[in-house]
Amino acid sequence: MNAHDPEPPPAGAVPTYLKASSQAELAHNLSAVRARIAAACTRAGRSAGAVRLLPVSKTVDEARIRLAYAAGCRELGENKVQEADSKWEAMGDLPDLHWSVIGHLQTNKAKVVARIAHEFQALDSLRVAEALERRLQELGRGLDVFVQVNTSGEASKYGLPPEEASSFVRQLAGFPALRVHGLMTLALQSDDQTRVRHCFALLRDLRAQMQQDLPAGAGIKELSMGMSGDFEMAIEEGATVVRVGQAIFGARALPHSHYWPGVADTHPSPT
Repeated sequence: MNAHDPEPPPAGAVPTYLKASSQAELAHNLSAVRARIAAACTRAGRSAGAVRLLPVSKTVDEARIRLAYAAGCRELGENKVQEADSKWEAMGDLPDLHWSVIGHLQTNKAKVVARIAHEFQALDSLRVAEALERRLQELGRGLDVFVQVNTSGEASKYGLPPEEASSFVRQLAGFPALRVHGLMTLALQSDDQTRVRHCFALLRDLRAQMQQDLPAGAGIKELSMGMSGDFEMAIEEGATVVRVGQAIFGARALPHSHYWPGVADTHPSPT
């Protein structure tokens, strides 16, 4: 499989994603991914409009991001805050291009996220929540956030243990600038599809529990789960946001562990 094929690879196969270097190639890849999203939704008895595609542009240079914009991208996800900030600055002439920060955040970088992000998908600490709230209040802004949950049980991954997530969300009621829209997870990197699927099902069931038990639970509607290698399975388990990078932009030079803790570099990149 290459980046321009419309069909996913067989289970367990390691895809080869070719670098998309033109607007036409990026448009083709976006269309192919959207077709796969639609097919997965059909299998799950869901509307394709129920799933949002978040293209992930980490390591993608400004020129190719502008080509992606021309191909229709209006939101992009970035793992590293410094990289997101530099791209936001460089592309300030594209005010309708929205940035989602999807990677772990240190408190000293909260001021950047508060300034540039339309969405933060990796909230798992009250210290970070406090830092974001303070900066957002100074700016007079609000921020859509997802609470990151560690559904794989891997100690090397960020995210709250599932049993602590409801209590954490309750405490976020004290941070009015943070609008909790959903939950996010990184699934286990494994060829065992049953174990991967379990990570997604666990997040879905946790959302259902929160919607029933928490006063503000009805607002927790989104599930951000699924990336280039597993987004179809995530959709079948209820994903409303899928974070896809390599299947759109092509393979990256940096090792996967540079961006995601606990991800072995022998596996295809998670996004």
